[in-house]
Order: sequence, then C-alpha cells, then structure tokens
Amino acid sequence: MARQKKWRSFEKRTARKHRGRHLGGPGEPDYVRGNTQGEAKQRQKPLTKAEVMAECRKGRNEIVCNAGFTESAINYVRRYRPSVKLIPHR
Repeated sequence: MARQKKWRSFEKRTARKHRGRHLGGPGEPDYVRGNTQGEAKQRQKPLTKAEVMAECRKGRNEIVCNAGFTESAINYVRRYRPSVKLIPHR
C-alpha cells in the first residue's frame, strides 16, 4: 500500500482546520468553504511575491504556507489584494 505524500496530508489537514472541503488536483483550489477558495503550500522557504501573484490570478482568497511569506509578498497583498488572506501555518 502506498503512503500518502506529505504535501497531500498537509492539504487535507489545512482543509479540516479551516472547515473547508478538500479538493486538490491540478488547476483546482486545495480547499473550498462557501465562496472561499484556499491554497495550502508546504515548503521550506517562504512563498515569494511572484508565487502569491500567480495564486491570486487563479482566484484564491486564502493562501496558507507553513514557511510563511516574504516581505514583498505581504506588501503586495496589503496594497493590491486586500481581500486575500495570507495565513502562516504554525
């Protein structure tokens, strides 16, 4: 029996924590809760501004990252995308 990948278990755990339904898959948000689409990223380095911009263009309202976000990514969301929530997972 194959073991579940770390990133997939992180996505499912994040979906449960944020009371959403896990979807996953290419081009799909990782979890959905009503009109809110969330993306969960498990990485060792903080999410950069370019990666946050790409997720915002896909229509994500919440981005969760266990490594946090770069300062430029936080400033971008504050200035241009105030409806997007950046959630550092601890």
